[in-house]
Amino acid sequence: MKTLRAKIALLLVISIVSVVSLITITMASLLGTQEDAASELLLRQVVSMHALATQGGAAGMLSDQPAQGVVDESQTELLRSGTAKLGAPLDISVTHNVEDGRIRTVSIPVGSQGWLMLDYDPPSGPVWWGWLVLITISVGSIAVFVASRMSKPLALLESAVESVDPNGVLPVLPEEGPAEVRATAAAINLLSARLKRAMESRMRLVAAAGHDLRTPLTRMRLRAEFVADDEERSLWLQDIDELKQIADSAMQLVREETTRDLPEIIKIDELVRSIVSELQEQGFELAVADTARTSTKANRLALSRALRNLLINAATHGVRGTVSVSGGATARITISDQGPGIDPDVLDQIFEPFFRVDRARSQKFPGAGLGLSISREIICREGGRILIENGNNGGLTQIVELPAER
Repeated sequence: MKTLRAKIALLLVISIVSVVSLITITMASLLGTQEDAASELLLRQVVSMHALATQGGAAGMLSDQPAQGVVDESQTELLRSGTAKLGAPLDISVTHNVEDGRIRTVSIPVGSQGWLMLDYDPPSGPVWWGWLVLITISVGSIAVFVASRMSKPLALLESAVESVDPNGVLPVLPEEGPAEVRATAAAINLLSARLKRAMESRMRLVAAAGHDLRTPLTRMRLRAEFVADDEERSLWLQDIDELKQIADSAMQLVREETTRDLPEIIKIDELVRSIVSELQEQGFELAVADTARTSTKANRLALSRALRNLLINAATHGVRGTVSVSGGATARITISDQGPGIDPDVLDQIFEPFFRVDRARSQKFPGAGLGLSISREIICREGGRILIENGNNGGLTQIVELPAER
């Protein structure tokens, strides 16, 4: 009952059923007056027939004894009190047989002449519960339909948000249906187009900046080579290399967000062992723990780059890294290190571009601060997710989950 559609439907049902109930009560009151009139007519007929029989005008209708059957106490009391109100109290007895259903027999003593008997069907009020049930079911069906139509634009918004792909692109919605739905779809499509243009503009700006930095950096490197002092020249070249790494990483991030290569089936366990072996040859402290056979469908080059960034991060900042692979509903890659971990207050900022936990301490480690951003971009684009948390016994744990391919 928390959805807007359910609330609208419930409000419509309560409103309409309340109005119908008021009308029904009014009609029941009116029909109840007609029922009283029918009872009064019966009473007058009984009094008239008794008077006629008393005067000897109904000799052929008299019986030596009253009617047999079960005494109806309520009808007997009703008719006795009714004749008393008319000023002609009669010692009436009302009986009925089970086989006869609703038919009642009135037995009226006529002095010593015998008993006057009349058959009648007691008037009864109409049964309104069936009418109310029918109205409620009908109104409920209409209310659900109307609520669905009224909340359809909101449902369209919800489905549009849920269908946003990892790149933040909204699907193009068909602009059809009622006017409100068409207007909502048109607004969402316009928003999607504007967001896409803004993202493409940002990517072009970053790519252009990274590309344009290469030329002045090359000139600076050439000039730095002519610096006479060796220590000063080394510092210049170190700063230039860091700027070049930043420019290259920015352009690589742009390529990862804009490149769309065809995916293929990749055996995760084999890929992880291959990357770890390659990095071990380069001097990184890495080890492979348990690996289960599991596969995923992704771009091999991009996924290799993402995992390589994460493993280098563990070996560089975490002293030594250990990786394991497990299967199941998802292909899970867990990378643990023996480093100091990260302050929980800044843990949620770790994927931001150029973020460094300790900028002073990080100067001795190469890199531009875009490795985790690039890895997350690749993994999210492949339909997976990445989680980084502090380990229970210290260090940092990087967890990558990708859709398993069976």
